Amino acid sequence: MTYVDAKTAPPRKTGQIKLHGPEAFAGMRRAGQLVANCLDMLIGEVRPGVATEEIDRLVMDYAFDHDALPATLMYRGYKKATCTSVNHVVCHGIPGEKPLKEGDIVNIDVTLILDGWHGDSSRMYTVGPIPRRAERLIDVTYEAMMRGIAVIKPGATTGDIGAAIQTYVEAQHMSVVRDFCGHGLGRLFHDEPNIVHVGRPGEGIVLRPGMFFTVEPMINLGRPHVKVLSDGWTAVTRDRSLSAQFEHSIGVTQNGVEIFTPSPKGLDKPPYAARG
Repeated sequence: MTYVDAKTAPPRKTGQIKLHGPEAFAGMRRAGQLVANCLDMLIGEVRPGVATEEIDRLVMDYAFDHDALPATLMYRGYKKATCTSVNHVVCHGIPGEKPLKEGDIVNIDVTLILDGWHGDSSRMYTVGPIPRRAERLIDVTYEAMMRGIAVIKPGATTGDIGAAIQTYVEAQHMSVVRDFCGHGLGRLFHDEPNIVHVGRPGEGIVLRPGMFFTVEPMINLGRPHVKVLSDGWTAVTRDRSLSAQFEHSIGVTQNGVEIFTPSPKGLDKPPYAARG
């Protein structure tokens, strides 16, 4: 894998890792904060009886009201502004008319394009009281993401990120999904490098200042195996066990890492009412 100055790179995926400068960091901060504010806005909207289609409409309206575009809208034929993944849905759940019910957990994944920059983040939401096993899954998933982010710095490797996540999750007797991974982003929705959430320390791609990518582990209560349904998008656990995911967009700095998508109100994980 080679690296290239993002300013001179063509506006497409080239197999090279783009390294960004201060102006790009500023653009990603703005896009990231817009997405974080959008996810904050949804906290009061996720409740029993609300259809995920309604949540999707709220995100669409929010994007247009802030001069942004949902990146998923018509991406490879996808027709929604969000992905809403409920209970045993691992990722890419399509918003629909089925109402949420008490005890559900749902991941809402939002990517907004603001001034050409992609802000990409997802959070877990709870629908009323949820079982203790679901609470624990959410806690472990968030901690796994943050442990992966904590090791990011120049000279570290993508394997370090995966190892930090995998060793923690498996010690909790849960599993890390292998079929999906984090990704580079910036002017593009999906770019180099891929960020696999399992790995060995010291292996993989060496991190350099100016790299932008997501860390977004998907954690299952049961086995890691998934299958994609006939709609071509929705991925579910094969054993029907619960799944959870959190996602932040980050930039590698000169001496560490910057998270572009933190909640301005500190509401990065539930229970949101207790923290808001």
